[in-house]
This record gives sequence, structure tokens and C-alpha cells, in this order.
Amino acid sequence: MVRVRLVPIGLAAAFLCSTGLASAAPFKCPSVGGEFVFGQEANVNSLDQPASNTISTRNIAMNIFETLMTRDENNNAITDLAESYTESPDRLTYTFKLRQGVKFHNGKPMTSADVLASFDRYNKVGLERGMFKNVAGWDAPDASTFVIKMKQPQPTFIEQLSSFSVPIVIIPAEFKDDPAMQLHVVGTGPWQLVDFTPGGQVKLKRYDGYTPNTKYEERTGFGGYKQACFDTVVFRIVTEAGARVAGLKTGELQGVEDLPTKSLDELKKDKNITIVPLPNWWIQIALPSITNPPTDNLLLRKAIQAALDMDEIMDAATDGNYKLNVGFQYPNQPSYTDVGKETYNIKDPAKAKEYLKQAGYKSEPIVLLTNKDYTSMYNAALVMAEQLKAIGIKADLKVVDWPTSVGIMTKNEPGWNFFFTGYGTQPALGALATMQFFTPPNANYKPGEGKDDPEIIKAWDDMNNLPDPKDRQAAFARMQKLILEKVYALPFGALTKVQGVRANVQGYKSFRIPRMSNVWFTK
Repeated sequence: MVRVRLVPIGLAAAFLCSTGLASAAPFKCPSVGGEFVFGQEANVNSLDQPASNTISTRNIAMNIFETLMTRDENNNAITDLAESYTESPDRLTYTFKLRQGVKFHNGKPMTSADVLASFDRYNKVGLERGMFKNVAGWDAPDASTFVIKMKQPQPTFIEQLSSFSVPIVIIPAEFKDDPAMQLHVVGTGPWQLVDFTPGGQVKLKRYDGYTPNTKYEERTGFGGYKQACFDTVVFRIVTEAGARVAGLKTGELQGVEDLPTKSLDELKKDKNITIVPLPNWWIQIALPSITNPPTDNLLLRKAIQAALDMDEIMDAATDGNYKLNVGFQYPNQPSYTDVGKETYNIKDPAKAKEYLKQAGYKSEPIVLLTNKDYTSMYNAALVMAEQLKAIGIKADLKVVDWPTSVGIMTKNEPGWNFFFTGYGTQPALGALATMQFFTPPNANYKPGEGKDDPEIIKAWDDMNNLPDPKDRQAAFARMQKLILEKVYALPFGALTKVQGVRANVQGYKSFRIPRMSNVWFTK
């Protein structure tokens, strides 16, 4: 076996093993105790991380669960529950050695049998189980070793495995047959579940049996050396922006996920509050069902695409805190491409009406499925509806809560045509993580069963398997162009998220998901 080392993740990078050797004393909580109450903007449909790709689930679940591999602060692949891994010379076998002394929240020691069972369950219910297309199988030859066998070399496999978009979290083997969305919430992380009140709150407490990763000195990304400094953390569901602002000002909330742009000038003057901005938080987007009529008609989808004014939509969605953005990566990323830009922000009512005529549109309703938990999604839908009405389309809003909207879209229930969401974590993780959304078995554009677009599948396979990074990048550009030309998605633009904490909260750093470890109150 050949040991490999870490290099930065990117579509053009090789994906190698972390050593992460520590040389100084690891992090120690400057103070311990207290309850940190965090105002989350959206309801949670489940804490079953493999079966839910919602941001609201990830915010909480990734403080409870851990994975074999994860990403560091700079989006490099690093080991987490794996102590190390090796790749065979023929690149067909990955052998993971597990960290010792790790325990689940029920006190049970973690072994390779639990890892194997977690992979088995993910292969049945995991939303991104398509990553296993090129996997021949896995095995646990002894209690501390887990082996993955590939059908053919895949240079991007570790990138996929380390993604925390919909990660393969490690659970006790006895829960491997839990149905989707009904997982026993028992992980290995610094925080364990106390209470989950749907629509109300999720309460976590410090897991005193937690085993930090001593290969590191500090938290990094969702890995590294993690410590729970608070006694308890409460994720309180506060869907109304004004209530989040008020709670932060009074101290009822010590942190909030999202602050409206119009409140920032006032909050910046408050010495008791620290503003924590995060540019390029997500790509605001609408996704069609191409099986539900009339959006099964490409010409109709092109009419809608041609009608949209993205500045107007994004201004309403974000109170002006946005950037126009072509496609599915941000301009600061190495994989960014503006291929397909001719389909973006067309703003041409005459062209839209011509497409409508060619489509044979007969005033059928176009149902925009949205929610009020995320104000940006709701406002984007409102403006899009008005723009569609302006070209003669009968546009109706279907407004439900966030978990319900996700459930309707995921099951592709009848009665909707566009689903409003944001691609946040996935674009930050790289092109593969985002384009995974358009692949079987859960392609977001909702093709009929067995009717996934062969051109999309070919581009995806090339993104994963071509040996030359330049060819993989070209495959990504080809896939983006196909998605935009066939209107499998309507990306509106990039939103900037602004979080906030009380000034006595230390160690809180903006990231794709709120991290509650290595954060503490000053005394």
C-alpha cells in the first residue's frame, strides 16, 4: 500500500490523505458553562442527516454526528473518524484505519462494524448514494479497519466522500435498518441530542464521553480538535427576521443565523453585538419539475427563463445584498465558469412571448412552491410570479413551511412546477457537490423514473472519472451549459448572509454551518 498526503481540494486537484501532525498544546475552553441559544431561521424536517439535504438539518446534525472524512477550514479533505487512509497503487482500494477510543453518545465504542453498517444504510436511504456508482463494495476485515473497493479508478472519490453536503455520518450498527427520516439520533460528536420539538427548538448538551482528534490542535472546518465549552446549546426556530433582531438585541438569543440588511446599520452601533458576515452564502435558485405539466415542455421553460430579471428578483430576495452570478460556482473558485451566460438574465418579454407561442401555452397555471421560513425564497417567488404574469403566464404561489416544501419536491408530488431553494454548502464544497444535485437517484429537476438525461449523466461521469483535471473541468462546464440550456434550474444570483452574536460570545467564526464547538462565553 502507498501512503498519500494532503493537498487542496478542487476540481483540478488530486485528493490525498491528511496527516495533520500536532506540535503544540491543543485547544482548551477558556471558560466552561452556560447555555448558548441560537436563533435559526427555518424549521427542521429531521435530524436524519443522510436522508435530508436541507440547510436547517445540517446546521444542527453536523454538531452531533461525525464522518470518516471531512473538510478543513480551507475546503481540503481531511480525516475525521478515520485516523488515516491509504490508496493502493492501482487506485482501486482505499483502506481506512479508525481512530481509537471513540464512543457513541450511548457509550458504545465505535468499530469498523458501525462504519460498515452506516455505509449500508446510506446505500439504501442516502440522498447522494449515487456516489457509490463506481464502488464495488466495502468490508471490515478487523475492528479498526474499513476497506472500500472500486470498480475502476476514480480521481474524485475522496472529494465526494469528504463532502458534508449530505454526508455519510457514522451511527451505531444497531440502527442500520432505521427508515429514512427516522434515524435514532446517536452520533460521536461533541454534542448529543436532549430534545427535538418540531417547529420549536432542538436542544443539545455536552457529551462528556467525547474523544477529540489529537492529531490537531484546533477546530478546522468540521474536523480538527473540538471541545464543547457550553453546557447546552439550543437551536431555537425563529422564522421572523424582526424577532431574531429583537432577540439578539435583548440577549434572549446569543447568536442568530440571519440578520436582515435593513437592520445592520443600527446593530453595528450596538457594542453588545458582533456582526459576522459571510459573502457568497448561497446561490438563490428555482428548480423545475420536468414531469409535472406544463413545465415538462422545454419551450415553456425557456419562455420563463427569457422573462426573468435577476436583479429585480435578487434585490427583493436580499434587500440589495447580492451579486449576479452565472451558474453553480462563485467567481473566486478555481472551478468557476460562465459557460451558459447567454441563458442568464435575459429580461426579454418579446422573446419570452415567442417561446410561449411555440410551446402552445394555454393559460395553464404555473405553481411556484415556496415557504416563509426563508424570506429570501419567498420574496424571490413573489417577484418571479409578477414577472411571469407580465408575459401572460398564470402564476400561482403555493406557500407552505420549509420542511413541507422539501418533502413535496423530494417526492415530486403533483401540483407544483418550480421549487424555491438555495444552494449554499454545496457550491462552497466545489463543483462535484453541486452537480450531484442533478444526478440519479434524486435529480433535482425531477425527470420521470428511469428518464434521467443521458447527456447530463455522461458529463457527470466524465467529471468524476477522467484522469486529466482539465478534462474534468471541461466536463463540469459542459454539464453547467446543458443544465442552463435545458432549463433544469434557474439560478438567480449569490446572496450574502449576515450572522450575529452577542459580544460576550468568543470563538464563533462564520462557516457554511454554525459550529458550536470551541465557542465560549467570556466571564
